[in-house]
Amino acid sequence: MNREIARILLDLNAVSLRINPPFTWTSGRLAPIYCDNRLLMSEPAGRKMVANAFKVLIEEKKFKPEVIAGTATAGIPHAAWLADLMNLPMVYVRGTAKGHGKENRIEGRIEAGKAVVLIEDLISTGGSSVSAAEGLKQAGSKVLAVMAIFTYGLDVARKAFEDADIPFYALTSFDVLAKEAEQCGILSKSDLDTLAEWQTDPALWSKRRKQELEQC
Repeated sequence: MNREIARILLDLNAVSLRINPPFTWTSGRLAPIYCDNRLLMSEPAGRKMVANAFKVLIEEKKFKPEVIAGTATAGIPHAAWLADLMNLPMVYVRGTAKGHGKENRIEGRIEAGKAVVLIEDLISTGGSSVSAAEGLKQAGSKVLAVMAIFTYGLDVARKAFEDADIPFYALTSFDVLAKEAEQCGILSKSDLDTLAEWQTDPALWSKRRKQELEQC
């Protein structure tokens, strides 16, 4: 299933490689790769496969969620499709509480003590996903796991989840996707070398690229 999900992302051109100039992530870091899983929303067959893959993963891990949650905004549609598939209630978690109205951070109805699986589209540093999971915990929910379509496989994300004591799973990963891209001829050996250098130490790679760009 990991390879099938990776192939879907590649077929949708959801994965972009750009070194000059690199992409700027929400965290402010520069990176040579960007994965836009939002494109799955426009592909019925692909989004159905993703929803089913999440369901299979939940069953394999023997989780018994009572609610499916999604992160705002990219995790919302996939959480909704999964909740519909599993006939479960669904909520979503904002990055921060609203500054007006009821000032909710969690939208939808969820009772304290309910077991939840949180759906994310992708994991980079893990910060926003851990924050959303902590928001659910603070509301009294039992977070069984965070599940994402794709992870860049960065050590900083692994540490973030370990420190928060939150299980994390992804349908596919950077390593699987890179291998598929190489086999398809999408990425060259030089491209893969650049990506490997970045993945080893993304913070250092970003720092060096920023310095190079400032000197230009």
